[in-house]
Amino acid sequence: MVVDAVCRSCGKALPDRAGRTGRTSVYCSAACRQKAYRDRRAAPTDTVRGLIEEVGRQVEALVPQPPSVFYSGVSELASSVGRLRRVARVARDTAKEGRAAGDDSVTGDGVTQVPLSEGDFAALVESCRRELRVHCYRMSGSYDDAEDLVQETFLRAWRARDGYAGRASLRTWLYRIATNTCLDFQRRTARRPQRYEPLPGMNHGGAEPPARVTWLQPYPDEDLPSPEDQPDTAAVSRETLELVFLAAIQHLPPRQRAVLVLRDVLGLSAAETAEALEMTVASVNSALQRARPTLRDRLPHRRAEWTAEADAREREVLRRYMAAAERLDLTEVASLLSEDITLTMPPNPFWFVGREAITDFLRPSLDPASPMFFGHWRHLPARANGQLAAGGYVRRPGTAVYRAQVLDVLRIEGDRIVEITSFEPHLFPAFGLPPRLPADR
Repeated sequence: MVVDAVCRSCGKALPDRAGRTGRTSVYCSAACRQKAYRDRRAAPTDTVRGLIEEVGRQVEALVPQPPSVFYSGVSELASSVGRLRRVARVARDTAKEGRAAGDDSVTGDGVTQVPLSEGDFAALVESCRRELRVHCYRMSGSYDDAEDLVQETFLRAWRARDGYAGRASLRTWLYRIATNTCLDFQRRTARRPQRYEPLPGMNHGGAEPPARVTWLQPYPDEDLPSPEDQPDTAAVSRETLELVFLAAIQHLPPRQRAVLVLRDVLGLSAAETAEALEMTVASVNSALQRARPTLRDRLPHRRAEWTAEADAREREVLRRYMAAAERLDLTEVASLLSEDITLTMPPNPFWFVGREAITDFLRPSLDPASPMFFGHWRHLPARANGQLAAGGYVRRPGTAVYRAQVLDVLRIEGDRIVEITSFEPHLFPAFGLPPRLPADR
């Protein structure tokens, strides 16, 4: 038998994934994954020269192999080249920053014994980019803003490099800078969640309007650190990336939000959090005690368990949801919705609570005989914030191409959709979704 899926560490055949869900691993066991992680950490890839040499080794290792192994090798090479490109960008930006500040020195006393160039500094901090972007996203609630905040974090880190005392504290040091960068951003923007307002002539349902977080955006699962790159997955756990959690923590004052994220999400101690935020330990504990009840009050009482069985059930609900929309079958769509479902569309002002209100809204747009008929739909599955999502494309009457229209992120409990958050399509590329689809399948 020809095996086309083998462990990248030991070379043994990977176990059969029939019936299993989640990311496809390239290692046969946790031990092999940890060994590969240690080997990568031991490799000299924390300098620009080391990164270039690593890319060269990966290129030389590419030979015709079984499809899945060859694909893994190419993917790893693409990841390394992408990292090198990001390092070059950070190095370019930090070099500009140094020139603008009239700083001719490369490093200060007490940083390292060997002068640290812009490129080597960029290589050091680049290894933390993905988890820092998740952190900035969690603090800001915006995917677009998170990327800008990471870039600002790296620039601040370059300016403050004299305070970096050693490699062992790099991650904590960068988290401290990133957190304060986010706090400064929140002070500048002064964002506060509001309540949705009723719109004239629209049936919103009989419930209270939900909270409106206009800047909320989805986060693609593909951009999360993988278990192979980040064995400690607490910082990117599904529960603390769900949209319902992201929306809830936006209600916390910025400093309370920072304390809760550092303590309860990242697992920092009270002393480490106090040092990062320049607070006392007593103030940190007090802020946490105020933040936790506020968060609990804004989270749903029922949170679905994350199991393989639940995931399979959710994927079947997603499949039926996409198929029903493509058939313009409103009855089937309605059968998948819970009675008290909520639909919001940030940053737009539209909102609906309850199955009846949502079907009233959808009925004219799904009826080809209606003057308000929107067009024919196709969908592609996606994942956002650890949840299932559907990228929706519409072919308007009289046209031949399906164009990106909306990204629906679903929260599913049991076999019903309990919440839909619909986003505008400008983030489709981040989810690997094309901007348009041909008319013919």
